[in-house]
Amino acid sequence: MSLLPFLKRKETDDIGVNPDVEALLQDYSIEVMPRTAEKVEDFRELLPAGTRVYIAHIEGTPIEDMVTTAKRLAADGYRVMPHFPARIIKDQATLAEWIAQYRGEAGVDQALLLAGGVANRHGDFESSMQLMETGLFGDFKRLHVAGHPEGNRDIDTDGTDKNVMDALRWKQTFSETTDADMALATQFAFDAKPIIAWADSLRDAGITIPIHIGIAGPAKLQTLIKFAIACGVGPSLKVLQKRAMDVTKLLLPYTPTEVLTELAAHKAANPDFNIERVHFFPLGGIKTNANWAIANGGSAAVPASQS
Repeated sequence: MSLLPFLKRKETDDIGVNPDVEALLQDYSIEVMPRTAEKVEDFRELLPAGTRVYIAHIEGTPIEDMVTTAKRLAADGYRVMPHFPARIIKDQATLAEWIAQYRGEAGVDQALLLAGGVANRHGDFESSMQLMETGLFGDFKRLHVAGHPEGNRDIDTDGTDKNVMDALRWKQTFSETTDADMALATQFAFDAKPIIAWADSLRDAGITIPIHIGIAGPAKLQTLIKFAIACGVGPSLKVLQKRAMDVTKLLLPYTPTEVLTELAAHKAANPDFNIERVHFFPLGGIKTNANWAIANGGSAAVPASQS
């Protein structure tokens, strides 16, 4: 394995790393797609051993490409977590075949279950809850489901959070009856305050599933605004819009330093805060995101007792 990430980490030690951010970044995860993974010659040059790597399943991606990517990442020593988007899965037989391929060829035992961002379902499934009800994930060690710190207009068209909260209560009950470890992997947001308020509201509602907070990695400002609008990011989009109006910052790349610094400080002051991990969306590129994480103390090293 290359020593490059650790040499870079040594360089950053000399200029200082925020200890609270460093603590929050431990065991971070990151997301790839088959087509972006193909552009990475060697993930071991970028990600420490044991990193949890999600594989996003975009509509139209052949399952063979997903499984090939999972097999490659698993062989390199990463914890692989493919997406299972309910609305693009034809039926239970298709779901069973996908699981069999992932299990048999890549040893996958972790999955992110979500509805999927398509308007019209392709088959029998509408929601992640229906996937869980099949029982086909019974021997998986870890199941993650989606979280939405700023709401989800596709689920709650009236702007409330009623349907989202009903679904989270169902998943909370499921988490209490399954052997799999669960977490909420969230959409990305850019402002710590609404994230903190949302996380606290879940705890107050009795939702104790740990949160793996979605964070957009370093990228051009225009790129982030485009993705934020497409993904329905809510109030925190104003953070980017305000930055875009500042001529001195317009041409500078965005980094998640500010939002993570505030979240990390809150976590340090409130150790029982239910945000457990950081999950990166590398919208500016995997290499750019990985190097930023290294420079800020991030390590994906995981104790042997965890999965």
